[in-house]
Amino acid sequence: QVQLVESGGGLVQSGGSLRLSCAASGRTFSLYHMSWFRQAPGKEREFVAAIRRSGGSTYFADSVKGRFTISRDNAKNTVYLQMNSLKSEDTAVYYCAADRDPGWPALTRTAYDYWGQGTQVTVSV
Repeated sequence: QVQLVESGGGLVQSGGSLRLSCAASGRTFSLYHMSWFRQAPGKEREFVAAIRRSGGSTYFADSVKGRFTISRDNAKNTVYLQMNSLKSEDTAVYYCAADRDPGWPALTRTAYDYWGQGTQVTVSV
């Protein structure tokens, strides 16, 4: 069992930056590939970024490529999402998710075993 808790969301102006964190419980964090998804009002939850268990590889949705970075610290059981050059269309609830399947990256929400409760990111114009 893994519990995930996101933090770091908030209100930011267009062009600004935020750093989201996702803290995981348990001693098996390093066994999970980790990803971030987001869900805007009235829209489906969509993939944002993924990082391998080791942290050696990352993958991004085209909409955030070049603006967002994902990283992890397995010693701290934490995964991060650094978001730069934020746009109004980045406004959403952001969720972290854990996937134990060896295949990577998993782009669909059904592939993930555990989810956090989400953190709201609002980008004002």
